[in-house]
Amino acid sequence: MRRSLPMTAAVVLGVVVVGLAIASGWLGVSSLRNKDEADQRAKAIQSARQMGVNLMSVDSAHAQRDLDRIVAGTTGDFKNKLAGQSKAFMDQVTKAKAKATVTDVDAALVSIDGDNAEVMVSLTGTVTNDKVKNGAPQGYRYQMELTRVDDRWLVSGLEVVP
Repeated sequence: MRRSLPMTAAVVLGVVVVGLAIASGWLGVSSLRNKDEADQRAKAIQSARQMGVNLMSVDSAHAQRDLDRIVAGTTGDFKNKLAGQSKAFMDQVTKAKAKATVTDVDAALVSIDGDNAEVMVSLTGTVTNDKVKNGAPQGYRYQMELTRVDDRWLVSGLEVVP
């Protein structure tokens, strides 16, 4: 009977060690997964925020560059739609000698599921053109749908929110 006590203690200790190893492995994997999810949320928000800035940072002096920057941040049907309307956009901005600037940008995640996210962006923009020389700051809000392509979050849909 005396010998079985050390053997029992060794078995119990072995089970405890294996249990602790499994638990710490599970916690490590869970922690990495949570960090990746937090990183993806932050990337989606930043991409939407940047798109808001790009949309409101247009200058007729370099409208093509501004349009290219906007289109580069999009994907799918939305990208095709923007590219298809590029000539009309260029003509309108250039003819009106429009210039838009942005301040006070904020963005918040509405939802995220795998490779799809929805983000609300609010900003203050000032638009000037031939007819409005001194534009007044105005609030703008966008609801953006984003899709992760490789490791980039790109805008796949956009709606102006009143």
